[in-house]
Amino acid sequence: MSKTDVSGLSQLGQAVDLPAGPETAVLEKVPSNHAGTDFVVRFTAPEFTSLCPMTGQPDFAHIVIDYIPDGWLVESKSLKLYLHSFRNHGAFHEDCTIDIAKRLVGLLEPKWLRIGAYWYPRGGIPIDVFWQTGDAPKGVWIPDQGVQPYRGRG
Repeated sequence: MSKTDVSGLSQLGQAVDLPAGPETAVLEKVPSNHAGTDFVVRFTAPEFTSLCPMTGQPDFAHIVIDYIPDGWLVESKSLKLYLHSFRNHGAFHEDCTIDIAKRLVGLLEPKWLRIGAYWYPRGGIPIDVFWQTGDAPKGVWIPDQGVQPYRGRG
């Protein structure tokens, strides 16, 4: 078993303050020890929070990020800090979701990435946002994201 090179990381194993917002958050990556092998990495943020840019009220989502690495893995502590940095950030559901996806794609240059953001309704309408970089490579097991559509009381 090979050891992951963590020498370039600045947050792992350190006390780190929560970033003021996503634009100042530091996302870090580590080399994959399995370059050349297609596999899916899934991150689930079941309690994602941002603020409505118009009202300042909190918006909540369950976010699922799946990606197939092409040499790099996102370092999970930096991803957690990045996602939490949205807590006091005002942006629409669509902006938060696509910004997260594009930032990860820019950092990792994965073979494939998809994001499903299942937003809880405020004002009666859930606004779910889905995006992916393209078709997934053939032969890779990619499970369903497993998040049921919002049903309310019906």
